[in-house]
Amino acid sequence: MFKGSMVALVTPFKDGRLDEQALSYLVEWHISQGTDVLVPCGTTGESATLSHEEHDRVIELVTQQARRRVKVLAGTGSNSTSEAIRMTQHAESVGADGALLITPYYNKPPQEGLFLHYQAVAEAVHFPIVLYNVPGRTAVNMLPETVARCAQLPNVVGIKEACGNLEQIKEVALLAGSEFDILSGEDAQNFDILQLGGVGMISVTANVVPGKLARMWDLFAAGKKTAAQKIHEELLPLHDAMFYETNPIPVKTALSLMGKCTDEMRLPLCPMGTENKKRLEKIMRQMGLL
Repeated sequence: MFKGSMVALVTPFKDGRLDEQALSYLVEWHISQGTDVLVPCGTTGESATLSHEEHDRVIELVTQQARRRVKVLAGTGSNSTSEAIRMTQHAESVGADGALLITPYYNKPPQEGLFLHYQAVAEAVHFPIVLYNVPGRTAVNMLPETVARCAQLPNVVGIKEACGNLEQIKEVALLAGSEFDILSGEDAQNFDILQLGGVGMISVTANVVPGKLARMWDLFAAGKKTAAQKIHEELLPLHDAMFYETNPIPVKTALSLMGKCTDEMRLPLCPMGTENKKRLEKIMRQMGLL
């Protein structure tokens, strides 16, 4: 359903407001670079500090700008099930191709609560849903047995896995079945997860080098795994740099250095530290990005 190189799209700001011109530019750039799926309003898109109106507008604008040339997988997760339902219904109504829903954060729901949350959202819409497991952000780990239960819901089609545990991801693949798509949510593990049967990656680094990630996927999908692995290994220093500080501080800083958008973020996120910015610039120069 959702395959290939997918970008966890940043949300550009200018003077405290959504920068629609920069966002439209980024959509066009990604399409020209071969990105397969646009993923707005995830963690990298600073969804936690967007107003509901801004959240809706970002998804609507990205969907309109894409014009069905690539798919849009809209981030619509929340720690409130009713809120997640509202945002997911909105994404469906404006033409997004599916929704990516992070596990409810802070609440620390039990596994049964996680299943009931996804069941409620899935029953409220008619388009595909992708689960998103990132325990480092949410303080809850969705276990393989729970993923397998969710996979039985008719419109739950896959999971973005950022648990960091390849053994757990293997178990998800085994229990959920071959029709259930696994996507890498951890750039440093992109190649490993593809090797485990993953069908793509939702990438932070793809904001900066979309063509490289698209090429890596195309090679892997064509069976040229050695060449795909070589690109993955070349990108490891940049993957690492994207997490010198809390995401999306480094990626927005990188895009600003490239002239793609401002490095403006919303508190409590703040500008990148001086030393880390120097380290980031060094890596980018070594990779020919500056």
